[in-house]
Order: sequence, then structure tokens, then C-alpha cells
Amino acid sequence: MIRRRATLALPALLLATPALAQGWPNRPIRIVVPFGVGGSADVAARFLSEPLSVALGQSVVIENRPGAGAVIGTDAVTKSAPDGHTLLLMSNTHTTNETLLANRPYVLMRDLVAVAAINIAHHVLVVHPSLHVSTVAELIAAAKARPGTIDYASSGPGTPYHIAAEVFRAMAGIDITHIPFRGSNEARTALIAGTVPMMFDAIPTMREQITGGRVIALATTGPTRSPLLPEAPALAETLPGYEANIWLGLMAPAGTLPAVIARINTEVNRILGLEATRLAQARMGAQPMPMTPAEFDAYMRADIVKQAEAIRLANIQVQ
Repeated sequence: MIRRRATLALPALLLATPALAQGWPNRPIRIVVPFGVGGSADVAARFLSEPLSVALGQSVVIENRPGAGAVIGTDAVTKSAPDGHTLLLMSNTHTTNETLLANRPYVLMRDLVAVAAINIAHHVLVVHPSLHVSTVAELIAAAKARPGTIDYASSGPGTPYHIAAEVFRAMAGIDITHIPFRGSNEARTALIAGTVPMMFDAIPTMREQITGGRVIALATTGPTRSPLLPEAPALAETLPGYEANIWLGLMAPAGTLPAVIARINTEVNRILGLEATRLAQARMGAQPMPMTPAEFDAYMRADIVKQAEAIRLANIQVQ
């Protein structure tokens, strides 16, 4: 009798799941960005917040919680209620950290679930004029002439900009020193001031500094030249096979209702499919990357493997 009642209760529970989702959202939705203000992830979150607010009928609030290579903000999301009111704006920093940061307090694909992919973009390699180099070849020559004396800034260990620089270091056969900051803004400020003379960064963010002559663009990191900086060569023109990117997406705490995840995914993909979005993303040097939750889950799992190989190639020290 007990078994029969339990069996009968299961279909009732499954039928109740959509009903539970119908009351969602019943308060503002929080998107936690575990990176600083002004970076690619922050810009993407703020871009999505307004149309998502309209679509879902609740305010979408952006909360920046940078630090520890995105671990602080990410951990806060894993500890949040899986009720669809807290989301994580994440990047390939997170798939990198699965290998790089052994002591992180969460496991990405266990404690969070895929919601929606957002976009993908490439970087630009820039240097301060005080370094007195104007090409990638000159930078490599300078680094080889003075091993260990050229520093580069990044927004933190495990971030795409850090990995881009380390793979560059390994492929170029040079010795350069990593100076991590709490976020892209701090790293960028140090570069512009000349405190740290080299950095990989987002193309749109750095373009004004390049045109103003405050930094020099040596190369972009896509397989071909960027339409945003057509005068800058692709780094692959000097180091064949080199490519580095940053991609962004949304995740939610494990246990979030599939119906809620499906609704968010549908709305994000609808926004990404708009012509206005495509044009806006192009201005930001990015391409929309719509996927189903299952496709995004598979994409992240494959990227964990890809990033582990990059870490092995560059011999980056696991922390």
C-alpha cells in the first residue's frame, strides 16, 4: 500500500512542477557578476537586464561581487536558494578554474546548472608606450633579451586574459611575469599608468585608449583580424595557431526548476536573436551564442577539457 501510494504520488509531483513555476518570478531577479564593473561580463549582464525585466515582469538587478578569480561571487550563487531568483553571469574563467583552482569551495557542473549562453569575443594585446615596442615580434625580442623583466596585468588568476597571456608566453618561448588584479578596471588602470606595461583585454573597452595613444595595440587574438581594429594584425600572423577568446553565459544554483530554466533560456535566446542585439554585440566585438540549456551544458563540459589542455600547454601552476 505504501509503495502504491508513493507511485501514485510521483506523477502528481511531476504535474505540479509547471504549476510551481507559474508563480515565478515573484520578486526581483538578481544576476551576480563575479567580476568588476566595466568588464565584458558586467557589460553583458547590464545589456540583458532591461529586456529581461520587461519579458519577465520583474526587475533584474546586477550585483558585482569580484574577487579570488571569480570564486567569491560564484560561491555566493551556489549557496543561494534554487528558486530562479539568483543567477550567475559566468565565463570561461569558470571552466578554467575547474583545473586551476583546486581549493575552490564548489564544483561548477555539480553545484550549478546551465541556463543560457550569451556571446563570444576575442581580445587585444596592448602595451604601454614606455615599453618601446610596436609589433608582436618586437615584444618577443624584448622579452627574450630581458627574461623575467616584463610584467603583464590581468583581471585575476584563471581569467581569460590571464590564460591568453600564458598561452602566448608558452608559444613565444618567453619569460614574462603575471601581475593579477581584482578586476579588469584595476588592471587597465595600471597599464594606462605604465605601472604594468602589457595586458590582454577586451577590444571595445581598450579601443578608446588605443586611438588616444595611451596604449599601443600589437595584435588581436581571433583567427583573423578584428573589424573593430582592422589595422592590428591577428596574433596568429606571428604565432600560427594562436587564438584566445572570452565567452559568457548564465547559470543557476543546482536544483532550480527546469521550467524556470527553460523560460529564462527562451527569453535570452529571443533577445540574442534580435537584429538590434546583433548590431550592439558587433559594436562590443562579440557574437551572440544562443544555445539550449543542454547544448550549453555540453559546451561547458568540453571547454573544461579544452582549458585543462591550455593550462598543461602553458605549464600554468595549479593553485
